[in-house]
Amino acid sequence: MTIAKKIYGKIPKTPGVYLMKDKKGRLLYVGKAVNLKRRVSSYFLRPHDARIQKLVSEIKKVDYLKTDTAIEALILEAELIKKHEPPFNIKD
Repeated sequence: MTIAKKIYGKIPKTPGVYLMKDKKGRLLYVGKAVNLKRRVSSYFLRPHDARIQKLVSEIKKVDYLKTDTAIEALILEAELIKKHEPPFNIKD
């Protein structure tokens, strides 16, 4: 099993918010998804621009919070970004 698969392998296929963290547990990025597993795995399975490649290289753990709907995920994502200001959610 690859390291990437270990990171996202047990994430459910439900709506929710994912929290990408580095090796020290620092929050790097908060995102939302209709299908958490599909969205999180996409970071590891397809090419991205340099900014996202840097993010992916730093990810060591992905936590998630399930929600009942995509709208709830959107609201929760906004609240978490505002509260924690993760570096990869801030546009340079």
